[in-house]
Amino acid sequence: MVPVPPGYVVQEVTDPWAFRALEEVQVAAWGYTDREVTPGTLFRISAVSGGVVLGAYPEAEPERPVGLAFGFPALCQGEVWHHSHLLALDPACRGSGLALALKHAQRERVLAQGLRRMTWTFDPLVARNARLNLGKLGARARTYLPDWYALEADRARAFPADRLLVEWDLTQPLPARPAPLPNGERVLEAQGETPGPVRRAPGAPVRLAEVPTHPEHLSPATRLAWRLALRNALGTALAEGYEVTDLARDGERAFYVLTRRAEG
Repeated sequence: MVPVPPGYVVQEVTDPWAFRALEEVQVAAWGYTDREVTPGTLFRISAVSGGVVLGAYPEAEPERPVGLAFGFPALCQGEVWHHSHLLALDPACRGSGLALALKHAQRERVLAQGLRRMTWTFDPLVARNARLNLGKLGARARTYLPDWYALEADRARAFPADRLLVEWDLTQPLPARPAPLPNGERVLEAQGETPGPVRRAPGAPVRLAEVPTHPEHLSPATRLAWRLALRNALGTALAEGYEVTDLARDGERAFYVLTRRAEG
């Protein structure tokens, strides 16, 4: 179990008003509108029907949530696992270790339910999330989901909400490890602020695909170019039997590490 950072507590949420307070964490984390927020009423019913709802609170303000983790049992082709729908953190708490503590607290409760696998999605353009999911938790991404959500009203003008689907084997948590150096065949790398052409690397044991570390500072056109380049590079590699296993760093630059999956 990963310890909770000093000055905070992570606990299951059970009170209806505490569920409602978790709505504000989502607004702080992502600037959500009312329409986008997962409501406290859904947290309430999920918590008594197999879901896991966790809140993170400052010890000095035990009624003010600054983080949350939320997931529920999922079923596909006869297999049951836990799908983690939300991990939200107040921006003021980023880098505190709370996100890692929330995921491990969620893991402990899911294992207690007899489940052994957890899945979730994340935006491949957000490198800090990749570092948490892959490098600190030891999860793997094996599926690319283009246009997974409709986050804007106008389909033709909306920024594509692509996601990587992460799988976490809860029976074999890997210890957090430092980001490796980018050693492998580079199939995507920056040319200035923009992505270069996606290259093929047939037979390479490790492929590398660069991702911008601060996409929020890029122009809309450049962000879209990176979205489509990553869709091509990651989607192609995953379809050819690779999995995303880590996020490598070289100074201010970041690269997805794509490793060929073992046979069987």
